Amino acid sequence: MKFQIFLTKHTNQITLITGILIVLGELSKYALNFTLGYQVVLAVASIIAAVPIAVRAFSALRNKVFSIELLVSIAVIGAFIIGEFNESAIVTFLFLFGSYLESKTLQKTRTAIKGLTDMSPTTATLVTDTGTEEVDVDDVDEGDVVLVKTGGQVPVDGQVVEGSGYLNEASITGESRQINKQKDDSVYSGTIVENGYIKVKATQVGDDTTFAKIIELVEEAQDTKSKAEKFIDRFAQYYTPAVIVFAAIVYAFSLDFRLAITVLVLGCPGALVIGAPVSNVAGIGNGAKRGILIKGGEVIDTFSKVDTLVFDKTGTLTEGKTAVTTMHQYTDNVAEQLGLAAAIEGVSDHPLGQAIITYADQHKTTAAPTLDDTETVKGQGICAKVAGKTVVIGNQKMMSAHHIDLTSQQATDLNGLQAAGQSTVIMAVDGKVQLMFGIADTIRPEVKDSLAALKAQGIKRTIMLTGDNQLTAEAVAKELNLDEVHANLLPEEKVDYVKQLKAEGNTVAFIGDGINDSPSIATADIGIAMGSGTDVAIDTSDVVLMQSSFPALVHAHGLAKKTVLNTRENIFIAIATVAFLLIGLVFGYIYMASGMFVHEASILVVIFNAMRLIRFKTKFDKRQPATTTAAVTA
Repeated sequence: MKFQIFLTKHTNQITLITGILIVLGELSKYALNFTLGYQVVLAVASIIAAVPIAVRAFSALRNKVFSIELLVSIAVIGAFIIGEFNESAIVTFLFLFGSYLESKTLQKTRTAIKGLTDMSPTTATLVTDTGTEEVDVDDVDEGDVVLVKTGGQVPVDGQVVEGSGYLNEASITGESRQINKQKDDSVYSGTIVENGYIKVKATQVGDDTTFAKIIELVEEAQDTKSKAEKFIDRFAQYYTPAVIVFAAIVYAFSLDFRLAITVLVLGCPGALVIGAPVSNVAGIGNGAKRGILIKGGEVIDTFSKVDTLVFDKTGTLTEGKTAVTTMHQYTDNVAEQLGLAAAIEGVSDHPLGQAIITYADQHKTTAAPTLDDTETVKGQGICAKVAGKTVVIGNQKMMSAHHIDLTSQQATDLNGLQAAGQSTVIMAVDGKVQLMFGIADTIRPEVKDSLAALKAQGIKRTIMLTGDNQLTAEAVAKELNLDEVHANLLPEEKVDYVKQLKAEGNTVAFIGDGINDSPSIATADIGIAMGSGTDVAIDTSDVVLMQSSFPALVHAHGLAKKTVLNTRENIFIAIATVAFLLIGLVFGYIYMASGMFVHEASILVVIFNAMRLIRFKTKFDKRQPATTTAAVTA
């Protein structure tokens, strides 16, 4: 065991020594004409290089696994028997050198993980009764308060209790835009305070933080095998002994020992074995750098086959917060009346009222007089006395209760807002309507174009399932050109719809906020969470979009399809290489050393082909403005 560890640790040095000995052997033969020295040096090189290969083969055999190393080991023994020390030396050197290049290249595809790990905070400035103290991040407990100054890293998940600042959350969301954080806002471990200072009360520490979960999730994902990889693993179990049997048959019929040994060397399925995993690692790494967490190769494989996308509405297709989308005015004093509406709504915390206040803050208004008296009517609105005038603001029932009639134009405007699925608020002063607001949960600005891009990538059906009312749901569906919409649904009814779609033979992805829709996310073939790093989103879904962004959804789907295609390309390259080598062997233009060179070259080809995924962008990505950056740089 210790010897095997020693060999593993020093394989690179063994490879280098073997290469140097091969060069010295060639020099002794061609420069010094010293044939005996040539034979001895190459024999020594063969033995040195064959030892780690043979040890790996024996270790695999103990576990009842027929590995590639077994083929090479038998080939080396055969080469020694026929005295071809140059062949055995070159074969073993190329095999070790190929493994070295393979490991180095694979490391490059895992830069997303390395970068994330390097970004993990290691220390924290703990706020104590006597001041502050620098401690190891593992010594911070839930409920502790930590101080983070400009340029510092937030060491915990928590809530801002003092101070404010602009934070770079690229390590969590992949979003380069700095986010302003103030008291009571949530912050994540691993994010950086670009400007300002904050004191954060820890709610999650150590391995429980969102940042730690992301690292763990991506590491596990890169080790999770796809269907192609599982197939290749099973294939390799039968392939290696089949090659040995085939080589024996070749020898039995030809009595050509060199030919049989060459079959063993050329039969190594190295490119086939490495092709699928390196594609998945590169694809998952690409997603991780963009704040897209894909839970493994099997998820990629299934996601690439999705033909039906099912969406939640609130917080997914829409922003999840109400806003004034339309305001009809029936007065010349708009600034004054809008200021008055905001002042009256200030006495209420109703979401519709807050939307009007926000709208007023964004537009020119006149300061309202002091409110003399207000009365809130539950489910209808507010009645107020202002400077001797009676102001009524609320819904249509409120107007009817105060015998306020709408003109034909106002009635038409009201019907138009209601037909669009908007909630309406009307304000009347002394019995005359002054303003009418249409308020709705605003659609995410990038959704419509993203859905069109997803259709272009092969999605056949887009369906919305929502607990909202039918009128509002249909308005949103019409705006986004969705294929189907089903409203007034409870969570369990959404699950039933997803099951029905699957039973019809569709491959279904459900996209929700990762909290209310977790049953549907878990039921679908692929569950996609739009929640920004929530625990439920990370635990329940197959894909997590940390930015809650639809362009990220387009990228994730395109990446899955491209990764599967890349895997198939690599498998084709591997099989084509073996076919080329065997045909070359039959027709006599491929020999042991040259064949091994082609074999190792094919491994590099599939690796470099997979590495193209690291920089992959969809056509839709290329049309988007450069508003995001990688969570980590390669």
